[in-house]
Amino acid sequence: MVRSLLSTDTYPLIEDHAIIGDLKTAALVEKTGTINFLCFPTFDAPSVFAALLDQKKGGHFKLHPDSQQTSYKQFYMPDTNVLITRFLTPEGIAEITDIMPLDGEKAGNRLVRRVAGITGEVKFQMECSPAFHYGQHPHKITQASDHELLFVEEQAHGLSLRLVSSEPLQQEKKRGTATFTLKAGKQAVFVLENDTSPVIHEQIQQFAQDMFQETLSYWRNWISQCTYRGNWQAEVHRSALTLKLLISHEHGSMVAAPTFSLPEQLGGSLNWDYRYTWIRDASFSMHALIHLGFKKEAEHFIRWIEKICAHLHDKNDTLSIMYRQDGTQNLQEQTLDHLEGYCQSSPVRIGNQAYQQEQLDVYGELMNAVYLYDKFCEPISHRLWTYIQRLIDWLTDHWQEKDQGLWEERGKSQSFLYSRLMEWVALERSVELAQKHSFPLPTRWIKVRDQLFKNIYKNFWDEQQQAFVKEEGKDTLDASVLLMPIMRIISGKDPQWLSTLQKMEEVLASDVLVLRYLPKPGKEEGTFTACGFWYIECLARSGQTDKARLYFDKMLAYGNHVGLYSEEISLQGRQQGNFPQALSHLTLISTALYLNEPA
Repeated sequence: MVRSLLSTDTYPLIEDHAIIGDLKTAALVEKTGTINFLCFPTFDAPSVFAALLDQKKGGHFKLHPDSQQTSYKQFYMPDTNVLITRFLTPEGIAEITDIMPLDGEKAGNRLVRRVAGITGEVKFQMECSPAFHYGQHPHKITQASDHELLFVEEQAHGLSLRLVSSEPLQQEKKRGTATFTLKAGKQAVFVLENDTSPVIHEQIQQFAQDMFQETLSYWRNWISQCTYRGNWQAEVHRSALTLKLLISHEHGSMVAAPTFSLPEQLGGSLNWDYRYTWIRDASFSMHALIHLGFKKEAEHFIRWIEKICAHLHDKNDTLSIMYRQDGTQNLQEQTLDHLEGYCQSSPVRIGNQAYQQEQLDVYGELMNAVYLYDKFCEPISHRLWTYIQRLIDWLTDHWQEKDQGLWEERGKSQSFLYSRLMEWVALERSVELAQKHSFPLPTRWIKVRDQLFKNIYKNFWDEQQQAFVKEEGKDTLDASVLLMPIMRIISGKDPQWLSTLQKMEEVLASDVLVLRYLPKPGKEEGTFTACGFWYIECLARSGQTDKARLYFDKMLAYGNHVGLYSEEISLQGRQQGNFPQALSHLTLISTALYLNEPA
C-alpha cells in the first residue's frame, strides 16, 4: 500500500494535491476535494488552512460526497489553472470547479467552489473550519443569515472571512457546515472571501458563472502568448502556468513555493519556509519565462530588482539571498510548537534564517537574468546599470570569501565551486553588457573574471577522480556542478566535463533521479528534482540527445496526477518538500527548450 510508506495514515500524500491561486496567494486542493493549505490574503501571510501540517489544529475546507465508496479524478481545464475534482460514487457522478478569481491589485481575495451534479443524485457534506494565524488565534463565528457565516479572528486588526453559499449553512462550534443533495444538472456554490463588496446570496449562481468565465479566459489568454511549440507542450504549459501562479501581480516577485515546513524527509527536521523570493530561483525563472515569450513578467521582476538595489546605498551594502514579496526582509525564523508537522515531521518553521547567510552565487544569477532581459526584452536603464556597478565592484573585492553555498548549509562557511562559478557568471555577463552598450568597463572586472576562471579549473579539479568537485581541497561530488556547461564556462563535450558527468552518474544518479550530494552515513537524502532536469540537459549538451529525450520522458513521469513537482523525490518515488516548487518547474522548462533546439 502507498500509505504504508508514510509514518501515519492520517495525512494525505503531498502529491495528491493541485494548486489554484489569484497571483496574491495560492491554495492546495486535495483530490478528495479538501483544501488543506491556504495562507490568506498573501503568500507570506499567516495560514487559515494548514491541515497538511496538523490535521486537528491546522484548519481545512472540506467538500465531498457522503459516500464510503467514492473514487476521485482531478484535472485542470486545458491551458488554465481552473481545477476540476470529479467524484465517482455508486449514486452518481459530481464534480467541483475550484477557482480563485483574479482581480488585479484591488482589495480582497475570493475562493469560489462550484459543485455540479453530473449523473444520478449525490449527497454532499461541506465543512469550513478556518484556523487563524497558523492555528494560534481563536475566532468567533456569526450566523449572518441562513446562507452566510462570518468568521472573525479575535485579535486587534484580525482577519474576517465571510462564507456565502447557495445552500443553507449551519454553525457547529467554530466551523460552518452544510449538507445538500445534487441531482444531475443542479449546482451548489460556496464563496469564501474577505472582500469589502460581499457576494449577495441571491446572485451567487450567476456570480460563480461570471467568475468561472473570466478566470478561464484570463488563463487561456495568458498561455496563448507562449511561443513554445516543441514535443512537450502540455508539460511546458503546465509548468509555465504554475510559475505564473507563484508570481505576485502587485510586486513582480516570485515565491519559491506557496508552502512552509513540508519536510524534505519524513520525520526529519529539514522543514523550511519557502514563501519568499529567492534571488536565485526568481532569476532562473526569468530565463524560462523570457524564452517562452512572457516578457511582461520579466520586466516586472527587473523593476522589483531595481527597487531592491535602490535601497543599497552604501558601497558595502550587499544583496541578500531572499526577500518578502514586497522587498522587505522581516524573515526572522520561528517554530510553531503547537503544530505537529506533516506526518509528525517537526519542527514547523515560519520565517527563514537563511536570509542572513552569505551566498555569493546570487550575483551571478541576478546578472544572468539582467543579461537575458537586456538581450531579449529591452535595453536596461542607466539607473539599473549604476546599481549593477556598485554590486560588481563589491564582488571584485570579496569574491574569495567563503559562504554557505547553493544548498544553504547551516554550518561553517566553505569555498564552493558553485559560488565561484556564479561569481564568474556575474563578471562575465557584466563585461558583456558593458561592451555591448559602451558602458565604462573597469579593467579590474576583466582581471577578476579571468582569475575566477583559472581558480575553478585549478582548485576544483580532482585529478584522481577526473572530475570537478564541490569544495576546494576536498573530493566531494555535488550535483550543482551540473550548471557548469549550462552557464557556458565549459563545453558540454569537453573531455574534463565528460569525465565529470560520468563520475556523477556513478555516484549521484539512479537512472534519472539525482542526489544533490551523498548523505552522511545513516542519513537518507531524497533526490533533488531540479538536479534531475539539469542532468538531462547536460546529457543533451554532451551529445547524448536520444538518451536525454528518453530520460526526460521518464523524469516527467515522476510528476503528480496534474503535472506538479515538489522540491524532492524520495527514494520510494514520493513527492517531498515544499510544493509545488518553482525551481523544479523552471528547470523542466529550460530542459525542454534545450532538447527541442540544442545550441
